[in-house]
This record gives sequence, C-alpha cells and structure tokens, in this order.
Amino acid sequence: MSTEDKAAIFDYHRSMISFHGNTGPAALGWRDRESQLIRFKVLAGIADLDKCSILDAGCGHADFLGFLLPKYPDLVYTGVEQIPELLNEAERRYGNRPDTTLMPGDFTDTPLSLADYVFASGSLNYYQTDPDFIYRAIKILYNCSKKGLAFNLLHTIIPNGLLAAYEPGKILDFCKTLSDRCILTDNYSEEDFTIFMYK
Repeated sequence: MSTEDKAAIFDYHRSMISFHGNTGPAALGWRDRESQLIRFKVLAGIADLDKCSILDAGCGHADFLGFLLPKYPDLVYTGVEQIPELLNEAERRYGNRPDTTLMPGDFTDTPLSLADYVFASGSLNYYQTDPDFIYRAIKILYNCSKKGLAFNLLHTIIPNGLLAAYEPGKILDFCKTLSDRCILTDNYSEEDFTIFMYK
C-alpha cells in the first residue's frame, strides 16, 4: 500500500471519528450497524467455526469477534488493524479476553501467523493506486489460512476517490487460480459481494 493511499485511509477514519465518535460503526465507515451485521452473517457462513482460530484483517473495533462469540465462545482470535484509534477501541473491548491477540499494522506487510480461517470485511474496499494491489492482498490473506479465506468487496459505488468497485466474475476468476474451491455470494446486498476460498 502506497504512502498516499494509506494517508487517505487514515484521514478518512480520523475524520469519521472526529465527527461521529469512536464507538459506533460510523467510525469504521459503515452506513449503520445493520449493514455491518449483514456482511458478518454472510462471512460467518464459510464454515462451522467452533474452536477454530481466525485472523480478522483490518479488524477495526473487532466487531466481528463480538458477532461470533455468542455462537463460538472458544474462538482463538487475532485482529490486525493499522489505525491506532480503532485498535485502541478494540483493545478496550476485548483486550482482556483469553485467546485474543490484537496487533497493530497493515495486514499486507505485517508478518502474520497462520489461522484456520481468515476474514476481511470491508478492509479491501479502499482505492489503491496500484491496480494489482487487490490480487496481492487476496493472495497474502489466502496464504495465511489453513482452511479458508472469506472476504467481501464492493461491486457498485458512488465514485468518491476513497473506495473501489470490482467485477465479481473477474475477482472470482483470480481466486480460482489459487483455490480449487471458490464460492461467490452476491444476493445479499445491492452493492456488495463475498467470496469464500477453501484450501
């Protein structure tokens, strides 16, 4: 990720925190809690996550952990987040939970441990000046998984210079170069799609 691209992401989230505070989904760029939960429900459908280890790439406030815990209380969770303010809120909420690691850094250039399943919810949606960034990021995250990767992307946006939209079929074709079993789900949102990649 280029310095300019990273600066744009930091500036955006810090402006959202300044305007909305740092406790709700608006700080993360979500329209509302429901739009966040819809995506979480789809991502969690990758597998039975009972007693699994998961890596949450671009974890924000670690809301995905909070979503999963009622059903999967024995998760081993690692969240990676590059924006300190968001990570601080995640640590406030979950830093004392056993089997929870919250790491600072950009998940595309931070050494990451393997996890059974890797997730990226919203964290791949930012515009990047490097057109191959999305493919490198998917490969990095897939290689960190023992069993599979689940991620979502936008296929429709209002151009604003911050977000990027992708053609689902083109992304799926790339994923199939890495995995023999890929599943595309695009029936839950007018703007979003999810891909599962299995080992």
